Amino acid sequence: MRWRAGAIVRSMPAAALVLAAGLALAAPSVPLAQPAMATGEPVDVALVLAIDVSRSMSREELAIQRKGYAEAIASREVLRAINYGPHGRIGLAIFEWAGDFHAQELLPWTIIESETDAQAVAARLLEGESFGQSRTSISGALLRGMALLEAVPYQAERLVIDVSGDGPNNQGPPVTGLRDAAVNRGITINGLPLMTVDGFARYFGIPDLDEYYRRCVIGGPGAFVVPVHEWNEFPEAVRRKLVMEIGGLAPGSPDDPWGNPGLQDDHGSAQPVVPAQFAAEEPYDCLVGEKMWRNRRDLFYDGGR
Repeated sequence: MRWRAGAIVRSMPAAALVLAAGLALAAPSVPLAQPAMATGEPVDVALVLAIDVSRSMSREELAIQRKGYAEAIASREVLRAINYGPHGRIGLAIFEWAGDFHAQELLPWTIIESETDAQAVAARLLEGESFGQSRTSISGALLRGMALLEAVPYQAERLVIDVSGDGPNNQGPPVTGLRDAAVNRGITINGLPLMTVDGFARYFGIPDLDEYYRRCVIGGPGAFVVPVHEWNEFPEAVRRKLVMEIGGLAPGSPDDPWGNPGLQDDHGSAQPVVPAQFAAEEPYDCLVGEKMWRNRRDLFYDGGR
């Protein structure tokens, strides 16, 4: 396994984030990090995993997240998906996020092409412990994911940001602007909305978080959402999501092993997937998180989520 230095910033100043966000939103609609312009080894996908560690999640739930991602990356299904690719390898980077002032690198850009590689990444994830941080800035997570993909050291056939989270954006720039900027640069954004109802999620969560992610967060070719309603669903949801992202599979397609009841995963279960929709729909309030924060922030002395 080869570790490569990534472009993630652990403590980017707020002013720099605002400036970077403005540049991202104002940039022309041109693809980002075209494979023909990149250097380094060819990979089937350059995948960024952006993992929410907002304070609404308990210490136990944060541990479930780490373990779920570790087990998924080392699973037979994910290794099989990697081996089936034209190049038989992927580039992976992982960071945790909360407010736009917090990003913690868990894995710099790394090649995974063997079981040994995958096991080493899983072990690295299990070495540490996650700690909850205040606020929820999906837009900040997208901005950092874009920065990572801007500096990807591989020739990537596809560029993907995989965002997990248990609430709507409530801090930083509006999420739709960063979503559109990423999509305009050739990036696909997929979502893993955590729709569990416990802890601070009761105050800052929304009941239709999957719809929020579908309407406001995800975008790009083949984008989809895998909702998680209970924490015991989390490992399977992550495993399925990674398989689809690595294989470039569309939800419900003949190649989707979960799309047909008779073609489920090795564990004999299936997870619902919500693909992106492009037809005209009723308006949706993508600023619902910001409005909730303004209405409820006085409940918490330390900034809450």
